Amino acid sequence: MSSDQKAAAVPVSKDTRMKRLFGFEREDLSSWHCLVCLLNRPTDPASLSIFRFLFGMLMAVDITQERGLSHLDYKYLDGAPVCRFPLFNFLKPLPLDWMYLVYVIMFLGSLGIMLGFLYRLSCLMFISTYWYVFFLDKTTWNNHSYLYGLIGFQLSLMDANRYWSVDGLLSSRKRNAHVPLWNYTLLRAQIFIVYFIAGVKKLDADWVEGYSMQYLAHHWLFDPFKFILPVEMVSLLVVHGGGLMLDLSAGYLLFFDATRPVAFFFVSYFHCMNSQLFSIGMFAYTMLVTSLLFCYPDWPRRFFGHFPAFLKQVLPNVSAPLQPSPSCVYPKSSEVSLKHKLAAVFTILYLAEQLFLPYSHFITQGYNNWTNGLYGYSWDMMVHSRSHQHVKITYRDGKTGDVGYLNPGVFTQSKRWKDHGDMLKQYATCLSQQLPHYNISDPEIYFDIWVSINERFQQRIFDPSVDIVKAEWSPFKPNHWLMPLLVDLSPWRAKFQEIEQTLDNQTEIVFIADFPGLHLENYVSEDLGNTSVQVLQGQVSVEIVDEKKNYTLHPGEQMKLPAGAYHKVYTVSAEPSCYMYIYVNTTEAALQKNFTKLSELQERLRNGSETEPLPAELQPLLSEIENEGADLNATDPVVRLFLKRQRHMKEVKRRREASVLERFQRFSVKKYYMLRRGFLMTAIALRNLAFGLPPLEQLTQEVAYANMKEPGSEARHEESLKAEPGHEEL
Repeated sequence: MSSDQKAAAVPVSKDTRMKRLFGFEREDLSSWHCLVCLLNRPTDPASLSIFRFLFGMLMAVDITQERGLSHLDYKYLDGAPVCRFPLFNFLKPLPLDWMYLVYVIMFLGSLGIMLGFLYRLSCLMFISTYWYVFFLDKTTWNNHSYLYGLIGFQLSLMDANRYWSVDGLLSSRKRNAHVPLWNYTLLRAQIFIVYFIAGVKKLDADWVEGYSMQYLAHHWLFDPFKFILPVEMVSLLVVHGGGLMLDLSAGYLLFFDATRPVAFFFVSYFHCMNSQLFSIGMFAYTMLVTSLLFCYPDWPRRFFGHFPAFLKQVLPNVSAPLQPSPSCVYPKSSEVSLKHKLAAVFTILYLAEQLFLPYSHFITQGYNNWTNGLYGYSWDMMVHSRSHQHVKITYRDGKTGDVGYLNPGVFTQSKRWKDHGDMLKQYATCLSQQLPHYNISDPEIYFDIWVSINERFQQRIFDPSVDIVKAEWSPFKPNHWLMPLLVDLSPWRAKFQEIEQTLDNQTEIVFIADFPGLHLENYVSEDLGNTSVQVLQGQVSVEIVDEKKNYTLHPGEQMKLPAGAYHKVYTVSAEPSCYMYIYVNTTEAALQKNFTKLSELQERLRNGSETEPLPAELQPLLSEIENEGADLNATDPVVRLFLKRQRHMKEVKRRREASVLERFQRFSVKKYYMLRRGFLMTAIALRNLAFGLPPLEQLTQEVAYANMKEPGSEARHEESLKAEPGHEEL
């Protein structure tokens, strides 16, 4: 949209430079009365209503996917001993059938928003159920889910049903009526805050230096940049530098007429890439839709005015005159009602709160860990990446003193508790309630969790000597059992890269940092036949448990660790110790060597150059060539695994080389069966609420029918390496 178009709506002689740039005059800010009049200025409802329609449609899709309607029964199965992580501990999920009803209300609310039908009621249906589900599980929180809830709340207060809506068809008073300017101001400012605060958070040293998202540069989407830049520079300049610049500038570029086309190009490119890089549901498409809000409010009238006449019955009306609305303040009238003043106050307070909340972590200190606050409302998107090397949960019977260990993640469906003190406290409390059912009385729970954030050393995040069940936690006080992030060791990351470049493809390395007085107990698998530990900084004492011997190591010293045995590494220096494990998976190396030989043999069989008779255990190699896709009858585990892996690689190659039509068909079939399951399970739940539970045999048959998979999915599952027993069968 050009500034010429804007000038066409108002005489050029009255347009000052400020008016052309910002859409209002300096005098509009000269007093409270003028500001109220500005925020309630009559504005075309067309753009707002198109956004309402698209947002409601995207939310309807989101409910079936990221909100989890298609697998709701797995998450809220009645009677399952599951530890949950609500924002408030008094929040509990309803019985499963009632949870389906909650989702039905949310889904109908999103459809009502899309259609503009019973608009206020639809908004209330959507946001009440959405925020209930949102608060019910902190482990699913992310920035875009929070943003959906905010937009839904904003729309509930706006007049977004004044154009292209069912309510407008039913009520002439609402049809094509003006909306106040604050409706646009609120949404535009919200999106500006999302971009700009995300950019400010990316000024973090880890992001600027390129440590936050190093792995992204290896994705195929960045292959065009690799023709002119090495991977390291693609990560630093394109992924991190480009992301920083786009977030900082996108809001400004979208706001001004002259830069908006440039913004559309880069923002669209950015979000289309994100849709392929991350599993973020409808977020990329929602952000694309929000870009339209920055255009002139009447853009839909001009856009749809170019369509053929026979489509006008279903498309938005482009010729109907606008009519006045009591929600607006008109130039000829100086009357400003209480409603108009409250709207202006709300707009200012809401935007002030949104600017303050990302930096409010000094208040909610109990939620602060190595990063501030609960992830999801600070717009610190992708700034921190984590990897977990070692997680141990120890329990002690409070009466007998017996000690045992739990599988990490037992009784829960999430992994996020490992990084957040508030969730760890909830998890420990839940475990203390579950363990008495297994004859463990008054259990004490201890967590030893090792985390690397943004490519730093693996280190403990929580004190392993503190019983988290009895540990104090408050949302407004710091966690005394949170271990500090060893930021002084961050410069070692450059050294890590130098060390890794000296290793061959079969050698792996893990960098560890530990606090004085603590120790790491570790087990070296028998697969890791060549494992050693080398000290980088500080001093450690290595105890080989079976030998009952201790070896003291200083910086630069190294010792080999026995496979199939436990050892302990004690930090005995006054400062934190830094060391690294260097290991080779000898079983994997031997397996790859055998695979190479089998591949060479199969190639000779294929081209007829193999003259030696094949042993019986190698005959399946020939059978695979002659009858590809036949049932595997290999008795040798190495041959069977080799053939399975070959089939998997062929399937991956076939899917990657598929045509656009084939990819679309595969995508459509997958989504169909996902939606099918969600709606069938919903129908079963609603039937149960209305008429009661049927006989168990009937219910089992109904669920089995809902679980029906797309053709070929079972075969692909069998071929997938994720379903392989892998090396364990050897």
